[in-house]
Amino acid sequence: MHEHDLLKLENQLCHRFYSVSNAFTRAYRPLLKSLDITYPQYLVMMAMWEQDKQTISQLVEKCRIDAGALTLILQKLSQKDFVEITPSSHDKRVKVVALTPKGHATKDDALAVPKQLLCQLQNLDAAEMNQLKTLIDKLYCELTGPTGND
Repeated sequence: MHEHDLLKLENQLCHRFYSVSNAFTRAYRPLLKSLDITYPQYLVMMAMWEQDKQTISQLVEKCRIDAGALTLILQKLSQKDFVEITPSSHDKRVKVVALTPKGHATKDDALAVPKQLLCQLQNLDAAEMNQLKTLIDKLYCELTGPTGND
C-alpha cells in the first residue's frame, strides 16, 4: 500500500462508521416522527424507560452523550413533556430526570420502532448482528481507554 493510500476515504474505518451513523439517523427519522422525538432524544428515552429517575451524570454515562449536548436534549424532552428535571433532595447541584406520565405512556408506542427498523436489516442474521455489536463495543472501549471515558 502506498503511503498516500492512508488518506483515501475508501480505506477509512472511521468514515464507514460516520456513514452508518448518518444512515441510522435517517432510517429512524420517519419511525420516530409519530412519537415527536429525534434519534438523540430516542436514545435518552430508551435509557429512561430502562430506569426512571436518573441523574444527568448517569444519563451521560449510559447514553454516551456529552453533558452539554445531553442538557439540550433534556431541555427539548422537558418542553415536550416527556421528562421533568428537578434538583436532587440530597444535593441541589445534582439534577434528577424523571419520566412524566406522557413519557411513561410513550414507551408502549415506541415498541414498534425497533421492529420496524429490523425489517430494514434483512441482510444481517442474528449471529452477525451480535458479532457486530461485540466488535463495535470492543472498538469503543479501545477508543475511550480503560476508564471508558469519551
